[in-house]
Amino acid sequence: MERNPLVLLVEDEEIIGNFIAAVLTSNQYQIVRAATGKEGLSMAASCSPDIVLLDLGLPDMDGIEVLKKMREWSGVPVVVVSARGYEREKVEALDLGADDYIVKPFGTAELLARMRTAMRHGPKADGGRTGDEKTTIGELEIDYGKRTVSLCGEKVHLTPIEYRILVLLSQNAGKVLTHDFITREIWGAYTDESHALRVNMANIRRKIEKNPGAPQYILTEMGVGYRMVETLQSAESR
Repeated sequence: MERNPLVLLVEDEEIIGNFIAAVLTSNQYQIVRAATGKEGLSMAASCSPDIVLLDLGLPDMDGIEVLKKMREWSGVPVVVVSARGYEREKVEALDLGADDYIVKPFGTAELLARMRTAMRHGPKADGGRTGDEKTTIGELEIDYGKRTVSLCGEKVHLTPIEYRILVLLSQNAGKVLTHDFITREIWGAYTDESHALRVNMANIRRKIEKNPGAPQYILTEMGVGYRMVETLQSAESR
C-alpha cells in the first residue's frame, strides 16, 4: 500500500500552523510540525519528509538560515510560506534552493498545486528525464534526444543558447527559475549576462508564442525570473 506523502511544516504561529495542518490532513498528507528553526532542521534529518513548508519568521533563527543549512545536506523540496513579499527576499530564497515561494495569505488550492509541482522535481520522485525523452506542452514539443523543438508540427529554429535556455526551463516546468540561476546554468558562475538573458528570452518567445506580449508557455515572475508552464491550462488560469 502506497503511503501518503509526509510534510514537515516549520511554522511558529499556532493558528496558521493549525490551518495548514487541517488542509493537508484533509488532502491525505501526513504531517509533522516544528516551531523553531533548530527543531525543523532536526526533524528534516530524522523524519525524511517528502516536502518541507518553511516559514521565514521563526523565533530562534531566520528561515533563510534554515534553508541554507538544509541545502548543505538535503535536496528535499522546500516551499517557503511567508508573509514577506518583497522581490529580493523571494529571489534570495529561490537562489538558495527553495523550490517555490508563496506569500501569506494564500489560497489552499494554490498551496496544494505548488506542493505537487515541487514534489515532482524532488529526489524521491520516480523516474526522471532521459536523454531521448520528449516534453510536450500544448502544441510545443521538445525532443531532447534529437535536440529539436517543434510547434504545431513545424520545426522551430533556435540558436544553441536559446535551445539550452528552453531545455532548462522545460526540465523544471512549473518551477520559478531566477534570473541569476538561469544565467549561471547557461553562461557559468562568473559572468553577468542578464541583458543577454532578456534578449534571448525575447527571441524564444517570438519563435514559440502566438502572442509574445501575452505568453502562454514561459511566464515572467516580475523581478524574480521565469516559469515554464506544465500545461497550457496552467497559463490560462493565472
